[in-house]
Amino acid sequence: MKFVIALLIVLAPVAAHGQLLKCVGTDGKVEYASQCPPDTREIQTGIRNVPSASPPAATQKSLAEREADFRKRQTEGTEARQKNDAKAAEKSEQREACERARTNLKGLQEGQRIVQVDPKTGERVFLEDANRPAEIARAQKAADSNCK
Repeated sequence: MKFVIALLIVLAPVAAHGQLLKCVGTDGKVEYASQCPPDTREIQTGIRNVPSASPPAATQKSLAEREADFRKRQTEGTEARQKNDAKAAEKSEQREACERARTNLKGLQEGQRIVQVDPKTGERVFLEDANRPAEIARAQKAADSNCK
């Protein structure tokens, strides 16, 4: 009796290795089975029920190597996010500088009263009409350089 049980245990995995077939009936009905019924056409699918063998030990990475790879990818991702954030902040600053330069230029061109601080005395001084064209030219240069 023990011999029969041992024989069944040894032969059971061999019976489990099968192949999936596509069976097409005369009416065009398609079935998938390990054996096609009579009056059907058998088509090979190439799908086998064979347990996949584990990859060779040489290609498997150890847990420490996989952990190191994971940490490397994580660090690279963090660095990429920081780089993208820095680019976004720089673009935002550039847009704000452009907007300030355009607003200043527009105010000068419309003739608004502009107040400046005198560097010698620290007092507020209004821009005189004689100095306005030079200040407009300076503001135009600032707008051109900031709004590329």
